[in-house]
Amino acid sequence: MKHYLFVLRKPAHSGIYLQETLDIILTTAAFDQKVGVLLLDDGVFYLKKGQHPEKSNMKDTATIFKALALYDVDDIYTERESLMDRGLNAADLCLSVQVIDRKDIANLMTQFNIIISG
Repeated sequence: MKHYLFVLRKPAHSGIYLQETLDIILTTAAFDQKVGVLLLDDGVFYLKKGQHPEKSNMKDTATIFKALALYDVDDIYTERESLMDRGLNAADLCLSVQVIDRKDIANLMTQFNIIISG
């Protein structure tokens, strides 16, 4: 079994990027591969509570992420500094995530065979 890490950095509601990436994540997980997701930079906004994207005819990205558990994608990480730089903390997110320090990102990545970053 391969271990895949998907690194998401783009801001929420920035086109079809998230939907396409989630399709790839779910397809990978459906084939019994181990999948993790790392949210960096503006990617932390994907899980922010209280989104109101319907005003722009967009989907609530936080809701989409809740489907990951159905595919046994439970390893969701975010960088502490990315949260802090954006005035957020783990309590502001709609899912439980593993918050790691920037200095530990490289070590986290060594635990995965394949890293996909967009």
